[in-house]
Amino acid sequence: MPELPEVEVSRMGISPHVVGQTVERITVRNPKLRWPVPEEIRQIEGQVIRKVSRRAKYLLLETDAGSAIVHLGMSGSLRVLPATTPPEKHDHVDLVLASGELLRYNDPRRFGAWLWQTADEEHSVLGKLGPEPLSEAFTADYLFERAQGKRTAIKQFIMDNHIVVGVGNIYANESLFSAGIHPKQAAGKISRQRMGVLVDEIKAVLAFAIKQGGTTLKDFKNADGKPGYFAQELLVYGKGGEPCPRCDKPLSEIKIGQRATVFCSDCQK
Repeated sequence: MPELPEVEVSRMGISPHVVGQTVERITVRNPKLRWPVPEEIRQIEGQVIRKVSRRAKYLLLETDAGSAIVHLGMSGSLRVLPATTPPEKHDHVDLVLASGELLRYNDPRRFGAWLWQTADEEHSVLGKLGPEPLSEAFTADYLFERAQGKRTAIKQFIMDNHIVVGVGNIYANESLFSAGIHPKQAAGKISRQRMGVLVDEIKAVLAFAIKQGGTTLKDFKNADGKPGYFAQELLVYGKGGEPCPRCDKPLSEIKIGQRATVFCSDCQK
């Protein structure tokens, strides 16, 4: 599943091709995505895309009338192609641009979404989201205060979008390892100082992943539209049983919240 860095790199990839372009029409071949594609999304026709922004894992194609909200789900991707390019089996939505190109959404599993919000409202899917992890609002004090009294495992806690958005499974594993915090540690038992270390590591890990994707980003025109997980230098994720990069003890792998969790029982307390 695309995580925050992959979505951010998608934003970076499509922005040069769509910002400033007029949407001539939207073609919805299959409205049955995670949620039905609303008829109101046709309000984007005739509008100029002013900006492509991101909130959590949602991309917003912003116009004066409102914003198309796009979520890539588990298998979705965006490509910029010539407007005459024939659609293939899983190409569900096209935005045809005045430039002679189109923005095409492909999603084999159809667990993504295309939604619409008018300029004077916030869609319900964006409400109640926590702060962006790379923003100034995400601090040690904030995370410590939100954790008070919580028995939830810290890994599940930081993966909760109501607490902070976009810390998916890969980056939760990596951040907790770098911070030396055991993933099963109760969130409410972690000191303010250690929360500060964790916040710093979350920011560093995500920023590094975005940088890696940005430096290897290919032109989204005629590309496969999938930044993937880049050539990341992952320390623990997917490496259960391998030597810890710090102490050489075999890394442990368990399930927390049904998600694969890899950690070092010596280095993480």
